[in-house]
Amino acid sequence: MLTLRIIPCLDVRDGRVVKGVKFQNLRDAGDPAEQAVAYEEQTADEICILDVSATVEGRANQNPTIRDVRRGISIPITAGGGVREVDDARQLLRSGADKVSVNSAAVARPELLGDLADRFGVQCVVLAIDASRENDGRWVVRTHSGTSKAPLDAVEWAAQGEAMGAGEILLTSWDRDGTREGYDLDLLRAVRSAVNVPVIASGGADSAKHMAEAVTAGADAVLAASIFHDGDTTVASIKEELAGLGVEVRR
Repeated sequence: MLTLRIIPCLDVRDGRVVKGVKFQNLRDAGDPAEQAVAYEEQTADEICILDVSATVEGRANQNPTIRDVRRGISIPITAGGGVREVDDARQLLRSGADKVSVNSAAVARPELLGDLADRFGVQCVVLAIDASRENDGRWVVRTHSGTSKAPLDAVEWAAQGEAMGAGEILLTSWDRDGTREGYDLDLLRAVRSAVNVPVIASGGADSAKHMAEAVTAGADAVLAASIFHDGDTTVASIKEELAGLGVEVRR
């Protein structure tokens, strides 16, 4: 049985970690390099760093932030935000990222996923999907840090993304982001049934119980931010609780 990966997420704007609810009302949550070091010490399996304003502002990712974080930690880093071309991804990988996450640019130009996979391998390509639920029960894709809706069914887009070259799906429930109400398990199950690549659950985590529920729904990894940034718990504590719930974790 594969162990569940616990991934703290650092949403970064202007070189600082920020956190909000449904991608809005962002508040300062610390220095990314310092946070990353602390999370590695707490036995985090990976770190995800997302530049939340790069796409909206039409600029590239803040590579210096990735370099600063890489100098302090040895665990894998997934970096995203502002990746529009192969060269953007190349710069992030050279700065110390192990994987590159793409969202808005892939929606606008799906062949970007194939371009990245051809150049760096599918193991480097993470398709980030921010999904919100419509009144008819479907989930639609949101882009540009949640400010725009794309005419794409999120579940169908996940399957298409895998076919185009994505080696992993970072699945965020826009409705649950920052709410601490638990992951959207229906969304997780739907995407899990549509793809064969690993799925990272994101949006709404408040406890080890929520993470265990995500595993049951098909998640291969769980991402969280608020509970770690606010100091309510640690990665190590969450892993202890998960082990008590029968979930395999790396300790």
